[in-house]
Amino acid sequence: MNNIKIHRLTSGAAPFVGGAAAILLAAAIVSAPESSFAASLQGLKLWWNLVFPALLPFLILSEMLAASGVVHSLGVLLEPLMKRIFRLPGAGGWTLVLGMTAGFPAGAGAVQQLHKQGRITNKEAGRLASLAHYASPVTLLIVVGAAFLHNPASGYALLAIHWLAGLSAGYTSALIGGRSRIDAPPHLAGGDGKKASLPRRLYRAAVEAREQDGRSFGRLLGESVSSAVQNLMIVGGYMIIFAVVINIAASMFPQLPQALAASVLEIHLGAHALSAGTSGLPSFNSGGLLRAALLSAALGWSGICGQLQALTLLKQAGVRFLPYAANRLLHGIYAFLFTLLLWKPLLNLQSAVLPVAAVPKDQLLPGIAAPETVWFFLPQALGLQILILLLLLALSAVVYVMASLRRPSA
Repeated sequence: MNNIKIHRLTSGAAPFVGGAAAILLAAAIVSAPESSFAASLQGLKLWWNLVFPALLPFLILSEMLAASGVVHSLGVLLEPLMKRIFRLPGAGGWTLVLGMTAGFPAGAGAVQQLHKQGRITNKEAGRLASLAHYASPVTLLIVVGAAFLHNPASGYALLAIHWLAGLSAGYTSALIGGRSRIDAPPHLAGGDGKKASLPRRLYRAAVEAREQDGRSFGRLLGESVSSAVQNLMIVGGYMIIFAVVINIAASMFPQLPQALAASVLEIHLGAHALSAGTSGLPSFNSGGLLRAALLSAALGWSGICGQLQALTLLKQAGVRFLPYAANRLLHGIYAFLFTLLLWKPLLNLQSAVLPVAAVPKDQLLPGIAAPETVWFFLPQALGLQILILLLLLALSAVVYVMASLRRPSA
Protein backbone atom coordinates (compact mmCIF):
# COMPACT_ATOMS: atom_id res chain seq x y z
CA MET A 1 0.00 0.00 0.00
CA ASN A 2 2.80 2.40 0.91
CA ASN A 3 4.59 1.62 -2.38
CA ILE A 4 1.43 2.45 -4.31
CA LYS A 5 1.07 5.78 -2.50
CA ILE A 6 4.72 6.65 -3.12
CA HIS A 7 4.37 5.78 -6.82
CA ARG A 8 1.26 7.96 -7.14
CA LEU A 9 2.96 10.82 -5.32
CA THR A 10 6.09 10.70 -7.48
CA SER A 11 4.15 10.31 -10.74
CA GLY A 12 1.89 13.22 -9.82
CA ALA A 13 4.81 15.46 -8.85
CA ALA A 14 6.89 14.67 -11.96
CA PRO A 15 5.36 17.41 -14.18
CA PHE A 16 5.91 20.05 -11.47
CA VAL A 17 9.51 18.96 -10.94
CA GLY A 18 10.20 19.29 -14.67
CA GLY A 19 8.56 22.70 -14.78
CA ALA A 20 10.49 23.94 -11.77
CA ALA A 21 13.77 22.71 -13.30
CA ALA A 22 12.99 24.53 -16.55
CA ILE A 23 12.27 27.76 -14.65
CA LEU A 24 15.49 27.51 -12.66
CA LEU A 25 17.48 26.80 -15.82
CA ALA A 26 15.96 29.79 -17.59
CA ALA A 27 16.74 32.01 -14.59
CA ALA A 28 20.35 30.80 -14.51
CA ILE A 29 20.76 31.50 -18.25
CA VAL A 30 19.30 34.99 -17.90
CA SER A 31 21.59 35.77 -14.96
CA ALA A 32 24.71 34.79 -16.96
CA PRO A 33 23.88 35.14 -20.67
CA GLU A 34 27.45 35.51 -21.98
CA SER A 35 28.86 32.35 -20.38
CA SER A 36 25.68 30.42 -21.27
CA PHE A 37 26.01 31.49 -24.90
CA ALA A 38 29.67 30.46 -24.97
CA ALA A 39 28.79 27.05 -23.47
CA SER A 40 25.98 26.49 -25.96
CA LEU A 41 28.32 27.43 -28.80
CA GLN A 42 30.84 24.88 -27.53
CA GLY A 43 28.15 22.17 -27.51
CA LEU A 44 27.06 23.20 -31.01
CA LYS A 45 30.62 23.00 -32.38
CA LEU A 46 31.14 19.60 -30.80
CA TRP A 47 27.90 18.28 -32.33
CA TRP A 48 28.42 19.80 -35.78
CA ASN A 49 32.11 18.95 -36.16
CA LEU A 50 32.10 15.47 -34.60
CA VAL A 51 28.77 13.84 -33.87
CA PHE A 52 26.76 14.81 -36.96
CA PRO A 53 29.29 13.83 -39.68
CA ALA A 54 30.43 10.74 -37.77
CA LEU A 55 26.99 9.22 -37.14
CA LEU A 56 24.90 10.29 -40.13
CA PRO A 57 26.09 7.58 -42.57
CA PHE A 58 25.83 4.85 -39.93
CA LEU A 59 22.27 5.79 -38.95
CA ILE A 60 21.21 5.74 -42.60
CA LEU A 61 22.99 2.43 -43.17
CA SER A 62 21.41 0.91 -40.08
CA GLU A 63 17.82 1.56 -41.15
CA MET A 64 18.45 0.42 -44.73
CA LEU A 65 20.08 -2.83 -43.58
CA ALA A 66 17.26 -3.50 -41.13
CA ALA A 67 14.68 -3.03 -43.88
CA SER A 68 16.60 -5.16 -46.40
CA GLY A 69 16.71 -8.22 -44.13
CA VAL A 70 20.51 -8.43 -43.98
CA VAL A 71 20.41 -7.71 -40.25
CA HIS A 72 18.07 -10.62 -39.64
CA SER A 73 20.27 -13.03 -41.60
CA LEU A 74 23.25 -11.97 -39.52
CA GLY A 75 21.07 -12.45 -36.48
CA VAL A 76 20.62 -16.11 -37.38
CA LEU A 77 24.41 -16.56 -37.37
CA LEU A 78 24.74 -14.70 -34.08
CA GLU A 79 21.88 -16.50 -32.34
CA PRO A 80 24.11 -18.78 -30.21
CA LEU A 81 26.10 -15.83 -28.86
CA MET A 82 23.18 -13.47 -28.31
CA LYS A 83 20.83 -16.06 -26.82
CA ARG A 84 23.16 -18.12 -24.66
CA ILE A 85 25.56 -15.40 -23.48
CA PHE A 86 23.45 -12.24 -23.47
CA ARG A 87 20.00 -13.91 -23.44
CA LEU A 88 18.67 -11.71 -26.22
CA PRO A 89 17.23 -12.42 -29.69
CA GLY A 90 19.75 -13.23 -32.40
CA ALA A 91 18.64 -10.27 -34.54
CA GLY A 92 20.32 -8.01 -32.01
CA GLY A 93 23.77 -9.19 -33.10
CA TRP A 94 24.09 -6.54 -35.81
CA THR A 95 22.89 -3.92 -33.33
CA LEU A 96 25.77 -4.87 -31.02
CA VAL A 97 28.25 -4.52 -33.91
CA LEU A 98 26.79 -1.16 -34.90
CA GLY A 99 26.88 0.18 -31.35
CA MET A 100 30.50 -0.86 -30.86
CA THR A 101 31.66 0.75 -34.10
CA ALA A 102 29.34 3.75 -34.57
CA GLY A 103 28.33 4.77 -31.04
CA PHE A 104 25.26 4.64 -28.86
CA PRO A 105 22.91 6.85 -30.95
CA ALA A 106 23.36 4.47 -33.88
CA GLY A 107 22.96 1.44 -31.61
CA ALA A 108 19.78 2.84 -30.07
CA GLY A 109 18.45 3.68 -33.54
CA ALA A 110 19.01 0.10 -34.69
CA VAL A 111 17.25 -1.22 -31.59
CA GLN A 112 14.33 1.09 -32.32
CA GLN A 113 14.07 -0.36 -35.83
CA LEU A 114 13.95 -3.94 -34.50
CA HIS A 115 11.33 -2.97 -31.94
CA LYS A 116 9.22 -1.24 -34.57
CA GLN A 117 9.32 -4.43 -36.63
CA GLY A 118 8.13 -6.45 -33.62
CA ARG A 119 11.33 -8.50 -33.41
CA ILE A 120 12.02 -7.63 -29.76
CA THR A 121 9.89 -6.82 -26.72
CA ASN A 122 10.02 -3.65 -24.64
CA LYS A 123 12.21 -5.26 -22.00
CA GLU A 124 14.54 -6.74 -24.61
CA ALA A 125 14.80 -3.34 -26.30
CA GLY A 126 16.07 -1.79 -23.07
CA ARG A 127 18.62 -4.53 -22.43
CA LEU A 128 19.78 -4.64 -26.05
CA ALA A 129 20.18 -0.86 -26.23
CA SER A 130 22.21 -0.94 -23.02
CA LEU A 131 24.40 -3.73 -24.42
CA ALA A 132 24.96 -1.71 -27.62
CA HIS A 133 25.69 1.54 -25.76
CA TYR A 134 29.30 2.45 -26.58
CA ALA A 135 31.22 5.58 -27.36
CA SER A 136 32.18 5.61 -31.02
CA PRO A 137 35.76 4.79 -32.08
CA VAL A 138 35.89 8.25 -33.65
CA THR A 139 35.44 9.73 -30.18
CA LEU A 140 37.99 7.49 -28.50
CA LEU A 141 40.70 7.39 -31.18
CA ILE A 142 40.57 10.83 -32.77
CA VAL A 143 38.95 13.11 -30.20
CA VAL A 144 40.18 11.63 -26.90
CA GLY A 145 43.36 9.89 -28.05
CA ALA A 146 44.72 12.30 -30.65
CA ALA A 147 43.09 15.67 -29.87
CA PHE A 148 42.73 15.55 -26.08
CA LEU A 149 45.62 13.34 -24.93
CA HIS A 150 47.97 13.79 -27.95
CA ASN A 151 48.74 10.09 -27.61
CA PRO A 152 47.15 7.71 -30.18
CA ALA A 153 48.20 4.66 -28.16
CA SER A 154 46.02 5.86 -25.29
CA GLY A 155 43.04 6.01 -27.63
CA TYR A 156 43.47 2.40 -28.68
CA ALA A 157 43.93 1.28 -25.07
CA LEU A 158 40.77 3.11 -24.04
CA LEU A 159 38.86 1.59 -26.96
CA ALA A 160 39.88 -1.99 -26.12
CA ILE A 161 39.00 -1.52 -22.45
CA HIS A 162 35.72 0.21 -23.38
CA TRP A 163 34.59 -2.72 -25.53
CA LEU A 164 35.69 -5.36 -23.00
CA ALA A 165 33.93 -3.57 -20.14
CA GLY A 166 30.74 -3.16 -22.15
CA LEU A 167 30.56 -6.85 -23.05
CA SER A 168 31.27 -7.80 -19.42
CA ALA A 169 28.53 -5.48 -18.20
CA GLY A 170 26.10 -6.97 -20.75
CA TYR A 171 26.90 -10.50 -19.62
CA THR A 172 26.47 -9.54 -15.96
CA SER A 173 23.13 -7.88 -16.74
CA ALA A 174 22.00 -11.03 -18.54
CA LEU A 175 22.89 -13.16 -15.51
CA ILE A 176 20.95 -10.85 -13.19
CA GLY A 177 17.78 -10.10 -15.10
CA GLY A 178 17.76 -11.78 -18.51
CA ARG A 179 15.71 -14.72 -19.67
CA SER A 180 17.18 -17.09 -22.18
CA ARG A 181 15.44 -17.47 -25.53
CA ILE A 182 16.95 -20.67 -26.89
CA ASP A 183 14.06 -22.00 -28.91
CA ALA A 184 14.01 -21.10 -32.57
CA PRO A 185 11.15 -18.85 -33.73
CA PRO A 186 8.30 -20.71 -35.49
CA HIS A 187 9.00 -19.08 -38.85
CA LEU A 188 12.56 -20.47 -38.82
CA ALA A 189 11.52 -24.06 -38.19
CA GLY A 190 10.92 -26.63 -40.86
CA GLY A 191 7.53 -27.79 -41.95
CA ASP A 192 7.62 -30.81 -39.63
CA GLY A 193 8.50 -28.66 -36.59
CA LYS A 194 12.23 -29.43 -36.78
CA LYS A 195 14.82 -26.73 -37.09
CA ALA A 196 15.51 -25.81 -40.71
CA SER A 197 18.98 -25.94 -42.22
CA LEU A 198 21.24 -22.91 -41.80
CA PRO A 199 21.11 -21.67 -45.45
CA ARG A 200 17.32 -21.97 -45.45
CA ARG A 201 17.05 -20.09 -42.18
CA LEU A 202 19.28 -17.31 -43.50
CA TYR A 203 17.20 -16.98 -46.65
CA ARG A 204 13.83 -17.10 -44.93
CA ALA A 205 14.85 -14.58 -42.28
CA ALA A 206 15.92 -12.05 -44.94
CA VAL A 207 12.88 -12.63 -47.17
CA GLU A 208 10.34 -12.35 -44.39
CA ALA A 209 11.93 -9.19 -43.01
CA ARG A 210 11.97 -7.60 -46.47
CA GLU A 211 8.33 -8.54 -47.10
CA GLN A 212 7.32 -7.15 -43.73
CA ASP A 213 8.94 -3.79 -44.51
CA GLY A 214 7.67 -3.55 -48.09
CA ARG A 215 9.14 -0.13 -48.96
CA SER A 216 10.68 0.59 -52.34
CA PHE A 217 14.35 1.57 -52.50
CA GLY A 218 13.61 5.23 -53.20
CA ARG A 219 11.16 5.52 -50.34
CA LEU A 220 13.48 3.61 -48.02
CA LEU A 221 16.43 5.86 -48.83
CA GLY A 222 14.41 9.06 -48.34
CA GLU A 223 12.88 7.94 -45.05
CA SER A 224 16.25 6.68 -43.79
CA VAL A 225 17.89 10.05 -44.45
CA SER A 226 14.97 11.93 -42.89
CA SER A 227 14.93 9.74 -39.80
CA ALA A 228 18.71 9.94 -39.34
CA VAL A 229 18.75 13.74 -39.58
CA GLN A 230 15.80 14.04 -37.19
CA ASN A 231 17.46 11.78 -34.63
CA LEU A 232 20.73 13.70 -34.88
CA MET A 233 18.88 16.99 -34.38
CA ILE A 234 17.56 15.57 -31.10
CA VAL A 235 21.08 14.53 -30.13
CA GLY A 236 22.37 18.03 -30.95
CA GLY A 237 19.68 19.66 -28.82
CA TYR A 238 20.65 17.50 -25.86
CA MET A 239 24.34 18.29 -26.25
CA ILE A 240 23.76 22.05 -26.43
CA ILE A 241 21.46 22.23 -23.41
CA PHE A 242 23.72 19.97 -21.34
CA ALA A 243 26.73 22.12 -22.21
CA VAL A 244 24.83 25.05 -20.70
CA VAL A 245 23.84 22.99 -17.64
CA ILE A 246 27.49 21.99 -17.07
CA ASN A 247 28.55 25.64 -17.25
CA ILE A 248 25.87 26.64 -14.75
CA ALA A 249 26.79 23.80 -12.37
CA ALA A 250 30.47 24.78 -12.50
CA SER A 251 29.65 28.42 -11.68
CA MET A 252 27.25 27.53 -8.86
CA PHE A 253 29.56 24.97 -7.22
CA PRO A 254 33.13 26.19 -7.85
CA GLN A 255 34.46 24.13 -4.94
CA LEU A 256 33.71 20.86 -6.77
CA PRO A 257 36.26 19.40 -9.23
CA GLN A 258 35.70 20.89 -12.65
CA ALA A 259 35.52 17.49 -14.33
CA LEU A 260 32.89 16.04 -11.99
CA ALA A 261 29.78 17.70 -13.41
CA ALA A 262 31.06 17.37 -16.97
CA SER A 263 31.79 13.63 -16.58
CA VAL A 264 28.43 12.90 -14.96
CA LEU A 265 26.43 14.89 -17.50
CA GLU A 266 28.11 14.73 -20.96
CA ILE A 267 30.67 12.28 -22.33
CA HIS A 268 32.64 14.53 -24.70
CA LEU A 269 32.91 17.51 -22.36
CA GLY A 270 33.70 15.17 -19.47
CA ALA A 271 36.50 13.48 -21.39
CA HIS A 272 37.91 16.89 -22.32
CA ALA A 273 37.84 18.07 -18.69
CA LEU A 274 39.50 14.89 -17.40
CA SER A 275 42.27 15.02 -19.99
CA ALA A 276 42.89 18.78 -20.00
CA GLY A 277 44.79 18.92 -16.72
CA THR A 278 42.32 21.38 -15.12
CA SER A 279 40.25 18.91 -13.13
CA GLY A 280 42.31 18.84 -9.93
CA LEU A 281 43.69 15.37 -10.68
CA PRO A 282 47.31 14.35 -11.37
CA SER A 283 48.61 15.06 -14.87
CA PHE A 284 47.81 12.44 -17.49
CA ASN A 285 50.76 10.30 -18.57
CA SER A 286 51.74 6.66 -18.72
CA GLY A 287 52.07 6.66 -14.95
CA GLY A 288 48.80 8.53 -14.28
CA LEU A 289 46.87 5.34 -13.75
CA LEU A 290 44.16 6.95 -11.60
CA ARG A 291 43.27 9.54 -14.21
CA ALA A 292 43.24 6.91 -16.95
CA ALA A 293 40.86 4.78 -14.88
CA LEU A 294 38.58 7.75 -14.15
CA LEU A 295 38.56 8.72 -17.82
CA SER A 296 37.72 5.16 -18.82
CA ALA A 297 34.94 5.01 -16.21
CA ALA A 298 33.47 8.29 -17.48
CA LEU A 299 33.44 6.93 -21.03
CA GLY A 300 31.66 3.79 -19.83
CA TRP A 301 29.09 5.83 -17.91
CA SER A 302 28.74 8.03 -21.05
CA GLY A 303 26.95 10.85 -19.24
CA ILE A 304 23.29 11.46 -18.50
CA CYS A 305 23.08 13.38 -21.78
CA GLY A 306 24.09 10.30 -23.78
CA GLN A 307 21.70 8.10 -21.85
CA LEU A 308 18.80 10.47 -22.48
CA GLN A 309 19.70 10.60 -26.16
CA ALA A 310 19.37 6.83 -26.40
CA LEU A 311 16.18 6.75 -24.35
CA THR A 312 14.61 9.43 -26.53
CA LEU A 313 15.14 7.24 -29.59
CA LEU A 314 13.60 4.32 -27.63
CA LYS A 315 10.58 6.16 -26.25
CA GLN A 316 8.14 3.89 -28.12
CA ALA A 317 9.58 0.90 -26.26
CA GLY A 318 9.01 2.56 -22.89
CA VAL A 319 12.58 1.95 -21.67
CA ARG A 320 12.99 3.24 -18.10
CA PHE A 321 15.85 5.50 -17.07
CA LEU A 322 16.94 3.91 -13.77
CA PRO A 323 17.61 0.36 -15.09
CA TYR A 324 19.35 1.85 -18.12
CA ALA A 325 21.50 4.10 -15.91
CA ALA A 326 22.32 1.13 -13.66
CA ASN A 327 23.75 -0.74 -16.65
CA ARG A 328 25.77 2.34 -17.60
CA LEU A 329 27.14 2.52 -14.07
CA LEU A 330 28.09 -1.16 -14.26
CA HIS A 331 29.92 -0.47 -17.54
CA GLY A 332 31.80 2.37 -15.87
CA ILE A 333 32.81 0.20 -12.90
CA TYR A 334 34.12 -2.56 -15.16
CA ALA A 335 36.01 0.03 -17.24
CA PHE A 336 37.61 1.48 -14.11
CA LEU A 337 38.76 -1.95 -12.88
CA PHE A 338 39.98 -3.15 -16.28
CA THR A 339 41.97 0.05 -16.75
CA LEU A 340 43.77 -0.50 -13.45
CA LEU A 341 44.64 -4.02 -14.60
CA LEU A 342 45.35 -3.56 -18.33
CA TRP A 343 46.40 0.06 -18.89
CA LYS A 344 50.18 -0.33 -18.77
CA PRO A 345 50.27 -3.61 -20.76
CA LEU A 346 48.13 -2.03 -23.48
CA LEU A 347 50.31 1.07 -23.67
CA ASN A 348 53.31 -1.19 -24.23
CA LEU A 349 51.66 -2.20 -27.54
CA GLN A 350 52.15 1.31 -28.91
CA SER A 351 54.25 0.01 -31.79
CA ALA A 352 51.19 -1.84 -33.08
CA VAL A 353 49.04 1.29 -33.21
CA LEU A 354 47.63 2.04 -36.65
CA PRO A 355 48.36 5.47 -38.17
CA VAL A 356 44.65 6.36 -38.41
CA ALA A 357 44.72 8.24 -35.10
CA ALA A 358 47.89 10.19 -35.92
CA VAL A 359 45.94 13.23 -37.08
CA PRO A 360 47.88 16.31 -38.26
CA LYS A 361 47.48 19.28 -35.92
CA ASP A 362 46.18 21.50 -38.70
CA GLN A 363 43.15 19.19 -38.96
CA LEU A 364 42.21 19.63 -35.28
CA LEU A 365 40.11 22.37 -33.77
CA PRO A 366 40.84 23.26 -30.12
CA GLY A 367 39.95 19.95 -28.52
CA ILE A 368 37.70 18.90 -31.40
CA ALA A 369 38.41 17.00 -34.59
CA ALA A 370 37.66 18.78 -37.85
CA PRO A 371 34.76 17.41 -39.98
CA GLU A 372 37.06 16.25 -42.80
CA THR A 373 39.11 14.28 -40.28
CA VAL A 374 35.98 12.43 -39.17
CA TRP A 375 35.09 11.57 -42.77
CA PHE A 376 38.63 10.35 -43.44
CA PHE A 377 38.09 7.91 -40.58
CA LEU A 378 34.96 6.33 -42.15
CA PRO A 379 36.83 3.63 -44.16
CA GLN A 380 38.63 2.54 -41.00
CA ALA A 381 35.35 2.60 -39.09
CA LEU A 382 33.77 0.29 -41.67
CA GLY A 383 36.82 -1.95 -41.38
CA LEU A 384 36.31 -2.04 -37.61
CA GLN A 385 32.70 -3.05 -38.18
CA ILE A 386 33.79 -5.97 -40.35
CA LEU A 387 36.45 -6.99 -37.84
CA ILE A 388 34.06 -6.88 -34.88
CA LEU A 389 31.42 -8.76 -36.86
CA LEU A 390 33.89 -11.51 -37.75
CA LEU A 391 35.05 -11.78 -34.14
CA LEU A 392 31.48 -12.02 -32.87
CA LEU A 393 30.64 -14.61 -35.53
CA ALA A 394 33.65 -16.67 -34.47
CA LEU A 395 32.64 -16.38 -30.83
CA SER A 396 29.09 -17.37 -31.75
CA ALA A 397 30.43 -20.46 -33.54
CA VAL A 398 32.46 -21.39 -30.46
CA VAL A 399 29.38 -21.03 -28.24
CA TYR A 400 27.36 -23.16 -30.66
CA VAL A 401 29.98 -25.93 -30.73
CA MET A 402 30.29 -25.96 -26.94
CA ALA A 403 26.51 -26.11 -26.55
CA SER A 404 26.32 -28.96 -29.07
CA LEU A 405 28.97 -30.93 -27.18
CA ARG A 406 27.08 -30.50 -23.92
CA ARG A 407 23.74 -31.44 -25.45
CA PRO A 408 22.86 -35.08 -24.70
CA SER A 409 22.68 -37.31 -27.72
CA ALA A 410 19.32 -38.75 -28.77
